[in-house]
Amino acid sequence: MKTMTKYSGLLAGWLLLATCGANAQYRLSPSAQVSLITVAPGEEIYSSFGHTGLRVYDPAQGLDRHYSYGTFDFRTDNFYLKFIRGTLPYQLSVNALYDELYGWQMENRTVREQILNLSPAQKQRLLDGLEENYKPENRTYAYKFYYDNCATRPPNRVIEACGDSLRFNPARDAELSKKSYREWMNDYLGQKPWARFGMNLAVGQPADHVTTATESMYLPDNVHDRLAAATLRQPNGQTVPLVTREQVLFQARGIARQTPPLWAIPEFFFLVVLIAVGYFTYRHYQTNVRGLGLDRFLFGISGLAGWILFLLWVATDHGVTGWNPGLLWLFPLHLPLIYWVTRPQNQRHLGVYFRVVGVLLALGFLFSKVPGPADGMFIITLYIRAFYQGRFKPKTEIVPIETA
Repeated sequence: MKTMTKYSGLLAGWLLLATCGANAQYRLSPSAQVSLITVAPGEEIYSSFGHTGLRVYDPAQGLDRHYSYGTFDFRTDNFYLKFIRGTLPYQLSVNALYDELYGWQMENRTVREQILNLSPAQKQRLLDGLEENYKPENRTYAYKFYYDNCATRPPNRVIEACGDSLRFNPARDAELSKKSYREWMNDYLGQKPWARFGMNLAVGQPADHVTTATESMYLPDNVHDRLAAATLRQPNGQTVPLVTREQVLFQARGIARQTPPLWAIPEFFFLVVLIAVGYFTYRHYQTNVRGLGLDRFLFGISGLAGWILFLLWVATDHGVTGWNPGLLWLFPLHLPLIYWVTRPQNQRHLGVYFRVVGVLLALGFLFSKVPGPADGMFIITLYIRAFYQGRFKPKTEIVPIETA
């Protein structure tokens, strides 16, 4: 019994020392520094907007931890379904900064580090908050493209650590309050025309909200710029810059960006479709035939696209795919109505159907938020067919009356 008590005491003492050692590992020294990491946009769609992370570096403690809120697991059950629906869980991950820096160098992405001018208490508060957030039960969150992502969370942790001593620059905030979510997004998609077209088509009315300076920080560059102009009020009443200094950890090599070839942009594709449909419609007019097969194809595709937009609105949790004006010209009920109304026994309704379609197309053209002429070209393409079918009158052959 005494032996068991002896070993129990030794075990308890060892556990106490281990616990104290673990806590000491995250007790920052006076030489510790906290910094914001900003990674430039990459070539892939998922990296088009850049990345923001937080680094805690304390050489006296052998500590170098980079906290990233942009991690997800491909092994998640129903990964693609959750990704499409906007319910894919994202996680906070922690790695040594230079382990991640190598990957960004391989992708040729500039990496900047802003050293934050925090007090020892603020640094410790920030680290404690990050470590609390990194616990298995806390590290997962519901990613929202505009509202809660890998760029919005790091500045929130800084704001929490600084409290009311943090002051943002009114002039810089005014600069960040002039664009909508959609306009900010499009600034990063100039070299990706199909991604630009598709993303603008997918997002709805919430994307046209003009952001506040805080809301604009869904983009890493805006986080960088807003914090660069911020200040801290010290206990003695003095005001100091939030960012002590900035350094470039890796400068991307100067590679000229290539403009996408003409044939690879949406405008060219939809122009070809417009010309082709215009040609076939003219042939149909010359031969006095309806050519309903072409309409089944065009409006069937439009209806399918409309159902996708509708489901993005009602069956997903993205928060940005709400009411979408694209539903006016990509009307979901084209599928199956176009196949019903073109049946021989129902063709008496064709005139009414296509006149209603013409009104919807006009409204869609008026309220469309997709930048560039690509969507307008397709709306005109559909309108050509709607106008032709709405005014189509079959020619009747005049049979001479024989007189006795």
